[in-house]
Amino acid sequence: MKRFLKRAHLFLYHLIVVFFLVLLYPFLYYFSRKSERYPQLNRWRRFYSQVSSVTAGFFFRYYFEAPIDWSRHYIICANHTSNLDIPAISYLVKGNFAFMGKDDLLGNPVTGLFFRTIDIPLNRNSKMSAFRAFKRAGDYLKQGISLVIFPEGRISDGYPPQLGPFKIGPFRLAIEHNVPIIPISIPVNYKRMWDDGSMYGTTPGTSDIYVHAPVDTNRLNMEDADDLRITVYNIINSKLA
Repeated sequence: MKRFLKRAHLFLYHLIVVFFLVLLYPFLYYFSRKSERYPQLNRWRRFYSQVSSVTAGFFFRYYFEAPIDWSRHYIICANHTSNLDIPAISYLVKGNFAFMGKDDLLGNPVTGLFFRTIDIPLNRNSKMSAFRAFKRAGDYLKQGISLVIFPEGRISDGYPPQLGPFKIGPFRLAIEHNVPIIPISIPVNYKRMWDDGSMYGTTPGTSDIYVHAPVDTNRLNMEDADDLRITVYNIINSKLA
């Protein structure tokens, strides 16, 4: 019975996501057509993330280690265990921002609109794709646009998921462009929805999101990238136990 209810809730969640996507699509599409409209696109993305999650019974409670000055831009790094991580961070981040993620998301009916416009698709098996993605990411940072990157690069295959090793790219990027990193710990989203929910279904409830103090990079050089990666890994992992 419990498994049936989780499956039923997953189906309900998909209906809710599609319903609000259809309802809001004219606004999302309009603001996605030109890059100068991207700040408004992100406002609608935040609203879409909140209304679809709350309607399905998913609530996000944020804890801030220090105040965040959203007039600045950042590289935001979080652990990744669930599709719910995307709306959780979309609602959190103020100002203009873009996700960097796998190019499979181009074909997703929900994320496709964003990854064909404001977000940055990346094929990690292609050096050319990676070069283009990080070049575009660097251009965004120069324009004052924040980046959201899941440094593990994937969702763990094991359940319960463990924090995997981080890719070095986001940390080189932060040092190169002298941009602070905001580490984010998301310890229980996988209990609400692991990965896309297809294996265990979904369970409504509240997820705690820990937003750590920004880590400055202004005194670092490229030789410090690995140490920065370890530092951010340990910060995120500190709230996952």
